[in-house]
Amino acid sequence: MTPSHTLTGEEPEHLTQTGRRKAQVDPLAALRASGDPPWDVYLTGTVFLDIIFTGLDSAPVRGTESWARGMGSSPGGVANMAAALARLGLRTALAAAFGDDHYGEYCWDALEQGEGIDLSASRTVPGWHSPVTVSMAYEGERTMVSHGHEPPSHGVFVQDRAQARPPRARAAVASLTPGRSAPWIAEAARAGTRIFADVGWDETGAWDLSGLADLEHCEAFLPNAEEAKRYTGADCPRVAAHALSEHVPVAVVTLGEEGAYAVDRRTGEAAEVPAIAVEALDPTGAGDVFVAGFVTGSLAGWPLADRLAFAGLTAALSVQEFGGSLSAPGWSEIGAWWRRVQSLPGQDPKALQRYAFLEGLVPERLDRPWPLRRAVPTIGFGRSG
Repeated sequence: MTPSHTLTGEEPEHLTQTGRRKAQVDPLAALRASGDPPWDVYLTGTVFLDIIFTGLDSAPVRGTESWARGMGSSPGGVANMAAALARLGLRTALAAAFGDDHYGEYCWDALEQGEGIDLSASRTVPGWHSPVTVSMAYEGERTMVSHGHEPPSHGVFVQDRAQARPPRARAAVASLTPGRSAPWIAEAARAGTRIFADVGWDETGAWDLSGLADLEHCEAFLPNAEEAKRYTGADCPRVAAHALSEHVPVAVVTLGEEGAYAVDRRTGEAAEVPAIAVEALDPTGAGDVFVAGFVTGSLAGWPLADRLAFAGLTAALSVQEFGGSLSAPGWSEIGAWWRRVQSLPGQDPKALQRYAFLEGLVPERLDRPWPLRRAVPTIGFGRSG
């Protein structure tokens, strides 16, 4: 399938052979050895086609027609996390069901060919259409409308097999569901995979930690401040993080504009890193990017504060672009940001020192300017086969 592009008429950098040949940082290079798992991170979940409208001056008004100044399309849902991990240099495997429509074909190609994500555990489901989310971004927020159906159970639903026997990986990212257990999480943990988990809003209103049955298999739990407070009954998210660390070795609580706070029960260490002030255009996927950054630092063995700082930085860079997987930064963006902030006059030396660990990581030669304006793909319907 050949994408077309409304903004520049060019192939987006992350979908081209040239883009894939660009120098990539491997944050785990010093740790790799023979006998390692074939994958750094394993994911499973639902892939959506995201259609993003940008350049809206305000929210759509009932009974009127609104025109957007920009539009883009990209794989969404679990693909946001997969793309974020892959762009940070981690070998990423995804098990998901894909529709056999043009949307599903486009998402498959964008993830496998464009991002280098392994989809050998994924399957195309005949007769099933891809789930779709339409996102409208304005005033730094977004409004979303989604539609989709569960894949037919009698067909080939990839998670049935993948969850029973997940592939060997250093880590896996799981989204915990209150009141439900996913057998693949325990199986992966028993095989030595480090499980990093987030959680969605508890629609039941119970907010009972015992309902998160798979939390016992997790190394780290990364809720936001409101979720952490509701699950622990604490008034302060930092107190909530300490309470959560009684249930999981590492508790990370995101604090929005205040940054993030984390506690490591095994070492007794606590760390807090303030957020980076940026002009937020679209927060879609920022939570996924934060988790991807924290997983990257954890697998690389960085100190807790460095992991928090890196996760916050990658999330901050992502909200300056539109879309979920489209906005996930790579090492070129990270390196360009680091070079730029060091060159600006009046920088607080203490604040710069917080990110000094990047100096030995970012590429010495940057191949793209910053801030980066990505070409934004829309769907081109080509002939299949």
